[in-house]
Amino acid sequence: MKDLNFKPIGILKTCFKEKFGIPRQPRLIDGAIGILKLNDDFRLRNAIREIKGFSHLWIIFVFHQHQAKNWKPSIRPPRLGGARKVGVLASRSPHRPNPIGLSAVKLDGVDLNALGGAELFLSGLDILDGTPVLDIKPYIPYADSISNALSGWANDPIEYTRVTFSDNALKSIEGKKVLDYPHLKDLITGMLELDPRPAFQKRSMPTSSPESEGTQYGFRLFDFDVKWEIRDSSFHIVDIVDFL
Repeated sequence: MKDLNFKPIGILKTCFKEKFGIPRQPRLIDGAIGILKLNDDFRLRNAIREIKGFSHLWIIFVFHQHQAKNWKPSIRPPRLGGARKVGVLASRSPHRPNPIGLSAVKLDGVDLNALGGAELFLSGLDILDGTPVLDIKPYIPYADSISNALSGWANDPIEYTRVTFSDNALKSIEGKKVLDYPHLKDLITGMLELDPRPAFQKRSMPTSSPESEGTQYGFRLFDFDVKWEIRDSSFHIVDIVDFL
């Protein structure tokens, strides 16, 4: 069978500037926003006519920072705490034979006449900034929503971690950032509630362990460096500073 080559139709610009902290599924965080910038091609402007009538879209994209190098047939899903292996094709791991992703996201707006190519405004994203997009398909409830579908090994309810903010962090949010990023606090809370740490860290450093108290972390969100630590069995936001 011959190799297949595809050309991206656009690039996603999202709030997630690094892989750490990205939710592992779409629509878990409403405030996770981004813009799909389509290539500057009149055919693509015509290709999204009538798309405004759909509330959600399927985004088919490339895990461009993985490239399917050294993929393995079995993986340890974070949802299972890394304690059990499943087949990679029975998971949504980005480390796949072909690094192709699929996410159902909310369509918030369309700018057909944007300079340099049409733009789609999206939310509920779980996709890294700069991701190449291969295709878009409308989400159609009568065909895409299956009420009696089974969740296999991912059937257990999602566990959430308590999140608190220091006075410094709240002042940073309420200052100049609130004008351009009105949902910044909710976005940070949503990201940390899901505990973005790798499974091995969750096992070795549970938030309830006294040994974990004071352990510090950070991630980049938009153009900010979010600094946080484990405190009182929760994730405590210490400060939010401009990314240098």
